[in-house]
Amino acid sequence: MKKTFTFILFCLSHYFLAAQTFSAEQAAKKVGDSIKVCDKIYGGRFFETSNGSPTLLNMGAVYPASPITIMILGDVRAKMGYTPELQLKDKNVCVLGKVILFKEKPEIIVYNISQIQVQ
Repeated sequence: MKKTFTFILFCLSHYFLAAQTFSAEQAAKKVGDSIKVCDKIYGGRFFETSNGSPTLLNMGAVYPASPITIMILGDVRAKMGYTPELQLKDKNVCVLGKVILFKEKPEIIVYNISQIQVQ
C-alpha cells in the first residue's frame, strides 16, 4: 500500500511540475528538476547482463553527443511489450522525470511506463 501511495504521489508531482516542456538540450541544464522533456530518440542500447538490465536511449543527438540519456530499468522494459531501443529510434518521445547526473552526464531514469509518451 505504501509503495502504491508513493507511486501515485510521484506521478502527481511529475504531472504538476512538468507543465513546461523542454528539448533534450534544455533538459540537460535542468539537473535536479522534475520536468517533461520531448525530443527525438537517435538510438540506444540494451545492457541485458548489466545490473538492473537497463536500456539507455540517446535523446537529442547520436551517442556520444546526446545531451541527455533516458535510462529504462529492466523491470519497466519487461512491461513495455516492445524493444525500446529499436521501436523508439527516430521517433519523438516525451519523458517525465527528474534530471540527474550520472558520470557527469544528464539522464532521466524511467521507473514506470507511464513516464514515456510516444508522440
